[in-house]
Amino acid sequence: MRSFSGRDILSLKGFEREEYFRVFEVCDRLAPCARDRRNSDLLKDKILVTAFYQPSTRTRLATESAMHRLGGHVNGFYDAKMTRAGDFYQESIKDTVHMLEYYGDVIAMRHFQQGAPAEAARWASVPIINCGDGWGEHPTQVLTDMYTILKEKGRLDGLHFLLIGDMRMRTMHSVSYAMTQFDIEATYISPPEMSLKEEFKKELHELNLRYREVEHVEQAIADADVIYMEPVVQADYTKGRDERKGEVGLTPANYKVTRELMRKAKPDSIILHSLPRMDELPEEVDYTRHARYWTEAFNGVVMRMALLALVLGAME
Repeated sequence: MRSFSGRDILSLKGFEREEYFRVFEVCDRLAPCARDRRNSDLLKDKILVTAFYQPSTRTRLATESAMHRLGGHVNGFYDAKMTRAGDFYQESIKDTVHMLEYYGDVIAMRHFQQGAPAEAARWASVPIINCGDGWGEHPTQVLTDMYTILKEKGRLDGLHFLLIGDMRMRTMHSVSYAMTQFDIEATYISPPEMSLKEEFKKELHELNLRYREVEHVEQAIADADVIYMEPVVQADYTKGRDERKGEVGLTPANYKVTRELMRKAKPDSIILHSLPRMDELPEEVDYTRHARYWTEAFNGVVMRMALLALVLGAME
């Protein structure tokens, strides 16, 4: 297995099965620190730089909290308007990361441009962690999701995932790559204009993922062990910020999960949603035994603690 020390976390494509379990093992070791709301000194001499060109609540704060829990320090920016990338100078990724690498020991980047973290990794002498790149990938979120599923279900092999939402989303790309490393069957449900692209289907076929596509959630809910949701009413991920203009369309019933619908699901099925949500997952579902998105939020800190400890060589 490849060492994580000094390594970039850019994509789950090519992330190997044993690497998932190594990250999960480190999560288990660090979870008590987060659960007990205490800080360690594991990374007391390290600095995390957060380079967030897109708005973020959960990913940025979970990553920063993870660094604080490990005793490290944090600096950075969280709005494209705080950078020189979009103003008169149009500063390049290369120039930006050549500066940022002197300000810390690891860079966590979210960007509206697909491939921007990979471009940053070409030039940076410190590890780059992809915290979401346009319509590309979101590896830290999906590692969190897979860890949550493992802890809740006790396994990953032999599960059936029901994925509902916009299949162009970066989480859907990353979770699809992740599923290929396990004995997982997948069912995808999305509006036709948001369905899996043909070139991505070809990739999934080459990676031997067993999957099908159906039109309505009711066609697959009874088979699902894991219900993995994202909205179909989406902001434009290619922008630094996408302000709401006027009324936003409602989610068709095909792509909603309600408390009534969950009566048709397996008693032990679980629902994950990285949030924010709209009307695709009503608040009424929060009070059912299936909801795991708050557990997912806690695990987001634990996962990022593990990744920071690994790429900074504190745990090997």
